[in-house]
Amino acid sequence: MPLSPPQPLFDTLGTPPRPSLMPLAPLQPPFDSLGTSLPPWDDALRAMLGFASYYGDHMVLQKEPAGAVVWGYGEPGATVTMVLSEDSGLIVMKKTVRVKGPAGTWTTVLDPMDRGGPYALTAGQGSENVTLRDVYFGDVWLCSGQSNMAMTVLQIANATRELADAARYPYVRVFAVAPARSDVELEDLERIDLPWSIPTAENLGHGNFTYFSAVCWLLGRYLYEALGYPVGLVEAAWGGTPIEAWSSRRALRACGLPEDAGSPALASGISQHRRLSGPQTPSVLWNAMIHPLLNMTLQGVAWYQGEANTFLHTDLYNCTFPALIADWRQAFHAGSAGQTQPLLPFGFVQLSTYRRQSPDDSFARLRWHQTADLGVVPNARMPGTFMAVAMDLCDERSPYGSIHPRDKQNVAHRLQLGARAVAYGEKDLVFQGPYPTRAVLEVTRGLLNLTYSQELVCHQRDTRVFEVCCSTPCGWLPAPVVAVGSRTVTLALAGCGTLVLALRYAWAEWPCEYQSCALYNTRGLPAPPFLLDALPVGKIPGRSEPAGGRELHLLPSSGFSGGI
Repeated sequence: MPLSPPQPLFDTLGTPPRPSLMPLAPLQPPFDSLGTSLPPWDDALRAMLGFASYYGDHMVLQKEPAGAVVWGYGEPGATVTMVLSEDSGLIVMKKTVRVKGPAGTWTTVLDPMDRGGPYALTAGQGSENVTLRDVYFGDVWLCSGQSNMAMTVLQIANATRELADAARYPYVRVFAVAPARSDVELEDLERIDLPWSIPTAENLGHGNFTYFSAVCWLLGRYLYEALGYPVGLVEAAWGGTPIEAWSSRRALRACGLPEDAGSPALASGISQHRRLSGPQTPSVLWNAMIHPLLNMTLQGVAWYQGEANTFLHTDLYNCTFPALIADWRQAFHAGSAGQTQPLLPFGFVQLSTYRRQSPDDSFARLRWHQTADLGVVPNARMPGTFMAVAMDLCDERSPYGSIHPRDKQNVAHRLQLGARAVAYGEKDLVFQGPYPTRAVLEVTRGLLNLTYSQELVCHQRDTRVFEVCCSTPCGWLPAPVVAVGSRTVTLALAGCGTLVLALRYAWAEWPCEYQSCALYNTRGLPAPPFLLDALPVGKIPGRSEPAGGRELHLLPSSGFSGGI
């Protein structure tokens, strides 16, 4: 179906306009307003007929062109009949599958279904029947990461209004995995915090850093407003956790990381007074919170993580993050019998801010590594990805600490733009900010002219937002902005002479005040930070220098020695 046109930007504390939505069948009572944690799955439960832990009333299953995977438990060797029916009792689909031993599990792939509902899904084994009701087909998104993903709707800006609006979105369904860790890969979830539910103020604002994720909820809500059909949201997040905990052992090995948390190589990346333990241990969250979900057919993933890696393996994130994405894609594709697409769309939030005027550049380095050192996504190392820049959404007065900014509306708005462009293929949708494409050095005037990919809006001319490197090793010097044109920025190179080796932008833990970084595009999206090497074009075959200046070829930099 054609997607709705891009929505105008909205006020930080407001919500975007709501287009008309497709009519859906009325909701079926009864509804759960509050989810309850389930007891651990044990052998006795698994011997009974039933669905796996993350199937339930009110759920959303992935719509066509993929087929939704459904699995559960039964008596080994028995036959399970799966029936999908409308409320009228009309049977839409029937599948039969044998229960495999000794695990006693059965799995089937439903035929691709168009969006909509409600349906009933019944599993039958002999005289036993288990029925799930109020089931819809739409798009299913997995949301994962650490505390900024775990922040609930209760904690964000304008929370009262956001919670009150929950009742307006009964077709955005929510499910929350309980925080859990395991030393081995689990086949099913041991606990859930929130079973599939229709959103209410209570289950969206259960408490601080519990459920439901504000970024996940708002992303799903904005996608629903653009798409007009059901969206299912699955939250699996845990605060304070590094990427290594969410990575499989395969992904860790791909980056040369050991699997043992106590090994010297891993411990060397953290304080000598601190050892990785609990939920920070490599692979334990992958094992307990992600691996059990692999049979789920997904439309996409949203990821907000990285703060913990500003002190652990920061400069390996350019490997560990692409490796996690590639590994999750392979695992979800295989686990869903090929139904989840191999290039599963993967969106993420670039780190926001923490400490004002901090001399530490670990946040800046981590932001750069989140793009695999290429500055923008999607790129060759990270195809099928999209990014929400958040360095301009600082919140020094956040009651949860400045590392937890409360403006999650703009974060989710920027994410959904990327999702619509990358995951849904919406054409001509601007989903990222301006980026430099050309540089010309005017030697006699001591100026550097940058050309950008989009029309620019200058919010301020910070004297240190641009910096240049003119020597080896690098001593970064400010390059003040002297002029901003429609697509150009002119920088003064006082003290740099005629040699420019590298250029960087917004390279700081706290690069600007709220929504006041130097450069944006006309749609309010900030220019992302960058670190670029500058190579004279004269050294590039087939390129000649422009009249009146020396053209510099801008290349993404991965060097962090010598102060870069």
